[in-house]
Amino acid sequence: MYNKIPVNRYNKTLKMLKEICPSPSVIFDLGVRNPFSEIMEKNNYKVYNTVGQDFDLEPQIKMPDDVDLVTGFEIIEHLVSPYSLLRNIKAKKIFLTVPLKLWFAKAYRNKVDERDRHYHEFEAWQFDWLLEKSGWKIIKKEFWKSPTNKIGFRPFLRLFTNRYYAVYAERIEEEFDNYYKGVLNL
Repeated sequence: MYNKIPVNRYNKTLKMLKEICPSPSVIFDLGVRNPFSEIMEKNNYKVYNTVGQDFDLEPQIKMPDDVDLVTGFEIIEHLVSPYSLLRNIKAKKIFLTVPLKLWFAKAYRNKVDERDRHYHEFEAWQFDWLLEKSGWKIIKKEFWKSPTNKIGFRPFLRLFTNRYYAVYAERIEEEFDNYYKGVLNL
């Protein structure tokens, strides 16, 4: 069904997830069902996924009331403007991972599937700023490498260079209350 599952990255993601939101918990995962959805369920999480809408065109998402954490694993980089989605998430906690911009490699682009391209590859400070500007306070962050078995200069550099950035953030409470009171006309 799925090929080339990134076991190392999934193990690190699961470890951080267990630290910030122990199971049993309810996860709302941005993006369609994927191999990591199944991993979370096997680890006693209840997982809801979105159904494939274009978050640039539809930044408002409907989620069940029982959600403890919103996750987005390698989804934000595909958006032209992730600010609207991040601003509109009606949750108090998020856990996101994004690819970092690498000086020795171009942004990822699948030439066959135009949905599978990165509009953004972030520097950590850029992603931090995006989260803060959209009403989130960063609580925990980690950097992960992405080694490969290939031979060459770039694969060698991947052994020493962080490729992924994982961030756990909480909605700034005053920001959350003021924004949603306005949205709900309270």
